[in-house]
Amino acid sequence: MALRPNILKGAVNITSSPVNMQNKAKNVIYIQLLGAPSHTDLLDFKMSPSTPASLQPETINGVDWPTGLLPKMATQLPNIALVRSVNAWALVHSLAQTWAQIGRNPAAALGNIAPNIGSVVALEKDTERLPGQVFPPFIGLNATTQAGPGYFSAAYAPFKFTPNNGAPAAGLPNTTNAVGENRTNDRYSLMHSLDDNLRLNSPLGTPVSDYENFYESAKGLMYNPVVNKAFQFTAADAARYGNTSFGASCLVAKQVLAANQGTRYVEISFGSWDMHQNIYSPAAGSLAAMSKQLDDGVSALLSDLKASGQLDSTLVVMMGEFGRTVGKVTPAGGRDHWLQMSVAFAGAGIKGGRAIGTTDDAGAATVDPGWSRGRVIKPEDIEATIYSAMGINWTNVRYDDPFGRGFEYVPFSGDDLYGPIDELWPDSGITNA
Repeated sequence: MALRPNILKGAVNITSSPVNMQNKAKNVIYIQLLGAPSHTDLLDFKMSPSTPASLQPETINGVDWPTGLLPKMATQLPNIALVRSVNAWALVHSLAQTWAQIGRNPAAALGNIAPNIGSVVALEKDTERLPGQVFPPFIGLNATTQAGPGYFSAAYAPFKFTPNNGAPAAGLPNTTNAVGENRTNDRYSLMHSLDDNLRLNSPLGTPVSDYENFYESAKGLMYNPVVNKAFQFTAADAARYGNTSFGASCLVAKQVLAANQGTRYVEISFGSWDMHQNIYSPAAGSLAAMSKQLDDGVSALLSDLKASGQLDSTLVVMMGEFGRTVGKVTPAGGRDHWLQMSVAFAGAGIKGGRAIGTTDDAGAATVDPGWSRGRVIKPEDIEATIYSAMGINWTNVRYDDPFGRGFEYVPFSGDDLYGPIDELWPDSGITNA
């Protein structure tokens, strides 16, 4: 349970450089494909001696696409921009997954206290929260390895929940009490009458005050029809999203943002794509089986966001932690770890229907000196792009680190080493060249 917002009070010393921000997104849906999908079979399709005919590649408006794997997403390509010149920093799953979520090396000096990008967004947007909004600002769906709030208050931690596609009416658990609403309220009032002097601004310290804020946050979600509407769903909708846990997470993400109850960042985990063996097998856990779930969930999500108008104000980012080796498959029939990968963006004014950046025939990134600082893109650039889209200055340096050190939202961004991929918004007048 995330704490009630507005916990961090008082002036915080923040320095930054003047930048032009896109400021086109109200919300973010970040989809992390755990286990590292094969980029040259999916978002940067390239034929290889091992590519099966079942992938059915087609060229759609100049974009090569595996219609045999992602047929529904093919219809969403006008809304999707693919960034192909992306390199991870590490080839260890846990390290690279966390790196992508915090935008820096988890093994570096501040790595163990660095917050999730979603926690930064939650904190930065705290002042925009309206009275009566009861949802946590940062929600983690299908959560497995999601990074936490670091040294920030637990108010900005991801509220983790896995929707049950098999029981769509279940919704968010533990929002009622067996004794009923009236009796629950009576007990809650009695509790406060007995120990408010210890709960509120507690003389026992921050841990006790934090517990009180947990209680208040949870109480706001109980007996609340808005909560039920956002976290419950119909069997028909679950089927439309693929009738999987991932699809249900995409559905709930859409509904949570539509509720406008204070959630600004939703992270969805989906894996595993770690296919060292039998990648083209028709069995469960293979490329075809995983892609079917991805295709159903993401295509329905983008379609619904577009139809409701939410896509205009919602940035959708989809990426793994790294990519997979290209060309012929290994003797085990799989693909091993490789730094090169691709990232998909949609919404928030992004111009879709195109690929940004290039790769050679072997699927390795090539450098075009005319865009994005004349080099391949790194996870820190993805992080800066999210912040820019949300109107957050990615060069901010906070000086409330518990060890007295400056915490950079994006490392080295003040030195112009990392920054947003403004080519995603070609009509904005902002360029990185």
